[in-house]
Amino acid sequence: MPQLAKGGKWVFGWVLVGPEHTIRIPPAAAAEYGFMDGMGLVFIRGSRTSGGFGLGSQELLTSLFPTPTRFLTQGCLQPGGTVQLPEEIGLKAGERLLAVRGSGHALGFLQRGPINQLAQQHTQIEVFVS
Repeated sequence: MPQLAKGGKWVFGWVLVGPEHTIRIPPAAAAEYGFMDGMGLVFIRGSRTSGGFGLGSQELLTSLFPTPTRFLTQGCLQPGGTVQLPEEIGLKAGERLLAVRGSGHALGFLQRGPINQLAQQHTQIEVFVS
């Protein structure tokens, strides 16, 4: 997993939105965040700068944030590490997201912004397709 800049975000890889509006969680990210098939997940809003969303364990996030103002919706990790994207996320098939180490609570998926632009210059970043 590369770090794009000294003191910067750690990157798990590029994730492509599949034709069925699913994404595949990079295996290293799933292991780090403790994601397992069948686990309930929560989608949270990304920042205004980077867009996208965060994805975390339903159990953990609902215990940490009893008033979930940043929560968008819930989902479930499917076999093979895929997740169905809800309509609220607003992504189309073929779009590319950068999977990054977010907070210790949620995996980040960035759509744009300076981190995303920096990642585009790194050809060694792995791509995950659902």
